[in-house]
Amino acid sequence: MLEQWRTIADLDAARQRFEAAIPGWRPPAAFGVARLVAGRPVFARVAVGDGFLPAAVLATVCGHTGGSASYPLTPADLDRVIALLTPAVACTDLPHPNLHAWRALRQQLTLGEHALAAFAGDLSTPSPDPHVTALLEQAAVPR
Repeated sequence: MLEQWRTIADLDAARQRFEAAIPGWRPPAAFGVARLVAGRPVFARVAVGDGFLPAAVLATVCGHTGGSASYPLTPADLDRVIALLTPAVACTDLPHPNLHAWRALRQQLTLGEHALAAFAGDLSTPSPDPHVTALLEQAAVPR
């Protein structure tokens, strides 16, 4: 039987397990997964100040520990992120916008196309990484 996280307490416990497995983990101020369109990242969703379980799952696959950085994601990497986060859908007390957005983005990837993950450690610190800069621009858009 596949693992299922049915309650908010289950989600919190899963988040704590993922975070504990990342040495030096520092949660991001914002993060997202994008595909490149004409060389510019188009984010499926940008999470700002929330989504700490999806952030830890994404960081697990990318090898991210903290701060600001971006990482290429192969389709297999994105499949792994989605698979690791899928037990969360058993908890119907919360929406799962990151997972839904990442599943939709995965369906959009064409043969040979990759995605990318971006993390911003701080919303007010500029980054030399153009993908993090694009993430910060998206994070600044009022919701």
